[in-house]
Amino acid sequence: MNLSMKWLGDYVKADMPIKDFCHALTMSGSKVECYEEEGKNISNVVVGKILSKGPHENADALFVCQVDVGAEAPIQIVTNAKNVKEGDLVPVALDGAVLPEGKIKKCKMRGVESFGMFCGLDTLGLTAHDFPYADPEGVFVIEEDCELGQDIHSAIGLDDTSVEFEITSNRPDCLSVIGLARETAATYGTELKVKAPVFKGVNGDINSMLKVDIHNTEKCQRYCAGIVRNVKIGPSPRWMRERLRASGVRPINNFVDITNYVMLEYGQPMHAFDLRYVEGAHINVRNAVDGEKIMTLDGVERELTSDMLVIADEKKPVAVAGIMGGEYSGIMNDTTTVVFESAYFEPTQVRQTSKKLRLKSDASARYEKGVDRLISMTCLKRAFELVEELGAGEVLNTVIDRDYTDKTPASVEFDPQWINSFLGTDLTEEQMKEYLSRLEFSFEGNRVLAPSFRIDIGCKADIAEEVARIYGYNNIPSTDFRGVARAEFTPEQKFTRALRNAAVALGGYEIATYSFVSPKYFDKIRLPEDSRLRKVVRIVNPLGEDTSVMRTSTIPSMLDVLSFNYNNRNEKACLFEISKEYLPAQEEKPYINGDTLASNGQKKHRYEYSLPDEPQRLTVGMYGGDADFYALKGMVEQLLGEMKISNVEYIRADNSDVFDEKYALHPGRSAVIMRDGVALGIMGEVHPEVQDTYEIGVKTYVAKLNIPELMDAAADKITYQPLPKFPATTRDLSLLVDEDMPVAELEKAIKGAVGKILEKVTLFDVYRSDDMKKNGKKSIAYSISMRSHEGTLTDEQADSAMKKALKALAAIGAELRG
Repeated sequence: MNLSMKWLGDYVKADMPIKDFCHALTMSGSKVECYEEEGKNISNVVVGKILSKGPHENADALFVCQVDVGAEAPIQIVTNAKNVKEGDLVPVALDGAVLPEGKIKKCKMRGVESFGMFCGLDTLGLTAHDFPYADPEGVFVIEEDCELGQDIHSAIGLDDTSVEFEITSNRPDCLSVIGLARETAATYGTELKVKAPVFKGVNGDINSMLKVDIHNTEKCQRYCAGIVRNVKIGPSPRWMRERLRASGVRPINNFVDITNYVMLEYGQPMHAFDLRYVEGAHINVRNAVDGEKIMTLDGVERELTSDMLVIADEKKPVAVAGIMGGEYSGIMNDTTTVVFESAYFEPTQVRQTSKKLRLKSDASARYEKGVDRLISMTCLKRAFELVEELGAGEVLNTVIDRDYTDKTPASVEFDPQWINSFLGTDLTEEQMKEYLSRLEFSFEGNRVLAPSFRIDIGCKADIAEEVARIYGYNNIPSTDFRGVARAEFTPEQKFTRALRNAAVALGGYEIATYSFVSPKYFDKIRLPEDSRLRKVVRIVNPLGEDTSVMRTSTIPSMLDVLSFNYNNRNEKACLFEISKEYLPAQEEKPYINGDTLASNGQKKHRYEYSLPDEPQRLTVGMYGGDADFYALKGMVEQLLGEMKISNVEYIRADNSDVFDEKYALHPGRSAVIMRDGVALGIMGEVHPEVQDTYEIGVKTYVAKLNIPELMDAAADKITYQPLPKFPATTRDLSLLVDEDMPVAELEKAIKGAVGKILEKVTLFDVYRSDDMKKNGKKSIAYSISMRSHEGTLTDEQADSAMKKALKALAAIGAELRG
């Protein structure tokens, strides 16, 4: 909807800055898309009077004119215009003027100086519809009352501002100037000035000239008609043409312009018929007959069906109701008697008919959204008022009004306490009533009565919205949603995000794989037939065999991605995934009261299934580059460190029955991660057979960490200790142990024996001589740092701690190397 600010000013005070107006109307619910100032790309163009016109001394097609532009002296302009003469008023673009086509500068034309140029309609962005008397091909000769030197904008009415509104489908009342004036008055709290239209008319009985019957009172609830005799077809006055142009409607002639003017002003579409083409002078509002045809005003013949409403005479349809008139229903130059129609057509049938016929018009756009059903007669009177004002004909003072509308206003319970609770405001009842009264709502007992043009009012929330938008959305205090949890991460989400960030910081690239896999995966990772991981949740309607079960281990999915990368010539990869495993919780069990009968009469049992456990796992996979067992172990240790998990020990995977994935790993190069007897995960080199199955040609390493167990093991708080005040004492131990002795066992013995004064145990050498290899031995060397926070350790204290350590080491088969 394009709104002329000049037109708006007829009904409400509208002298505020345009930006303030756009902001205020948007905030009160009438969204402004943009605004455009007419002639904004034109400057330094004034009204001039041609004092003389003579031939150009060097060009037969050019003329030299002396022009009075209201300055101290006339200016000289060279032109090729043949339609101007002495005494004509014309638009003159002075030196430095700006036009849509560019900037005007003084110049010499065939040796004669020209200090400007005359403007035609197209130069000013106008057409012959805007000024019908003007020559569209030549210079615009102005016939308006204006002064010499007057700016062209005000001289010819090119100074309006058009505001474009986005009107939602629930507010068809705002598809009109008066509707937006009503919103403006309510927004600013100013007076709305809308006078009831009045026309004098001439004596005459319309019933002797025209008959109207409504045969479908559901689809057409009201039809008003009036007649104008002795019509005079011609151009509309300038003020009407200006307002139509600013509203985006092309002026045509006075009668067509009147119908468009009323539609834009009130939002009520109207139509005018030439009475001589209404056979039998009888208008019938009826359903069409299947196969009936009509040639509409756009020149297209359309076939109608019985569910479409038409305006017909005694023989044929003359218009598609609410959409478009027929070929001979329009106003022609020789028309003498006109029938004006103003009606209410049911929105749904207009929409359906428009869609079936693929025919849209301004009228159908308004009717299908819903117009004010009580305004038909008012709009007819306004059209007659304009006819008399324009001197376009004689209006009969009698009209036809077939009215079947329900005039009961829509009403809603008025509950100020509920409205305040709903909005989070603290408004008084008087304030609410004042806001609603601005919008022309009325009150009857404890109910609010909606005006007839407000078809969108149906519940208390609608009334609350009206109060809120006039009170001001910005004035409503911010409150929290009731009954909605605060948006914050759960502890598990926080832990998972920290784990993900740590994995990325360590060089991992995150992947995402499907949760449903093939049962063949279990064979590919060498799982025994009796493995608990083979007990799966099966999908009832799988996409295929390869996606028929929910995974119980994430390692096959990781190996699939590693294989894909390797076989696509990715030389190295370090990947991770945070995802779920699906571990069946319980056996299926039949419903006690859930049996149904099969077609043979036998009972068939229905089963319920307990939902599987869905623990989250962090899976890491790597190959190529620097990838080896120790790189993987280092990454795992860093992840555990970031999660504040300490006192972790690693045991050989083949000595543990916690993870069946151990069968997928190399038996001597894999480990289970334990803490206080709880398994946190498994890691290691992929078994050569599994590696071959996945067609990975280099050594591959994977790890799986149990996130729920990691969360339980993570420290809740970080404890900081002061810097040490006393020096540390260091002792070195070189031990001779069996080749298969894990260093972790040695470190565990040392830590248990030395006790609280132990600060750090560092492995700094592993040595195997030929003799040691023959005897199945190896040499392990540790640096042991001890420190007390109570004082400097004495040699006796340090020696005593080392004796305890040697005793504990001897108990597990380690001896001091000589």
